[in-house]
Amino acid sequence: MDGDEPGLRRSMITRRVLLAAGGLMLLGECVAAEGSGAKTTAAAGTRARHAVTAAARPGTAARTASPHATPHGTASRRPASGPSDPDGPGGTAAARPGHGHPSDDQPMYTIDDGRKAIALTIDDGPSPLYTPQILRLLRKYRVTASFSMIGVNVAAHPGVARDVAEAGHMIVNHTWTHADLAVLPPAGVKDQLTRANDAISKATGRHPAMFRAPYGAWSAAVLRRCEQMRLTPLDWSVDPRDWARPGVGAIVDNIMRYTKTGSIILEHDGGGDRSETVAALTIVLPRLLEAGYHFRTP
Repeated sequence: MDGDEPGLRRSMITRRVLLAAGGLMLLGECVAAEGSGAKTTAAAGTRARHAVTAAARPGTAARTASPHATPHGTASRRPASGPSDPDGPGGTAAARPGHGHPSDDQPMYTIDDGRKAIALTIDDGPSPLYTPQILRLLRKYRVTASFSMIGVNVAAHPGVARDVAEAGHMIVNHTWTHADLAVLPPAGVKDQLTRANDAISKATGRHPAMFRAPYGAWSAAVLRRCEQMRLTPLDWSVDPRDWARPGVGAIVDNIMRYTKTGSIILEHDGGGDRSETVAALTIVLPRLLEAGYHFRTP
C-alpha cells in the first residue's frame, strides 16, 4: 500500500461508511417501490448516489486514488487515465493494470480490442423516458453499448429492456435493487444477482454474461458469486460523474479528456434526471467517432 498508510486507511473507512449509507438507503426505497407498485429506482438512485460523496468517489474519470475492496482485503486501484495522450503511455493500453479480462482479484476495467477501441456502458435503467432517447442516439451513430440494468426496473419496464436487447446491445446484471453488495452477507449477494438475472432473462430472453457492482463496490463474496454464476465482473475506467448532474459541458470535457484506447466509459440512463447525459452523448459520440475511436462491448 503506497503513500500515507494511515491516511489511506482512513479514506477506505470513510468510503465504506458512505457506500453503506447510500446502498442501504437505495435498498430500502427500492423494496418499498417494489411492494407498492410505485416508481422504481429513478428518484431513489439520485438520493443514494448523492450520499456517496467526493470522499467516496475521489477524482473524476480515472479516480487514481480510489481504493476499493478486493478478495485479499487490500487496496486496489483503477488504472490511471492520463489527460494528454489519448492512447495513453506508449500509445497502447496493454501495460495498464486491470486491462482486458479480469484477474483473480479484480474486475475488468478496460477492454482489449485493438487501437482506439473503447466501450460505452450505461447504468441504472431501463428508464421509459431516457433509455429510448439514448437508443435513438446509438442507432443514429451506429454505436453498440452495454446497458447495466437493475432488476426492479426491468420488471417494471420489460418492454424497454426488450427494446435494448432487440437493438443488439449487451445487457449486464446490475443487481435487483442497486444494493451495496459489499455490506451484504453472501446470501444477500446471491439473491441480488439471481433475481436480476431472472428478471432480465424473462424480459429479454437473454441470460447476462457480465455483472457490474453498484458503486464499484467489490468484495470477495461478490467476485465469488460472479464466478459461480459465470458472470464476468465489469467495472469502468472513465467516470464523468453524470449521475451528479455537473452540467453537459463538464460531462463532455471529462469524457474527451480521459478517454483513450481501451477505456470503459460510465454513463447512466436511470436513477434520476438524465437529460444532461442524453445531451452530452449527442456531443461526445460524433466527437469520439471523428477522433477515430470505435465502440465495442466488453
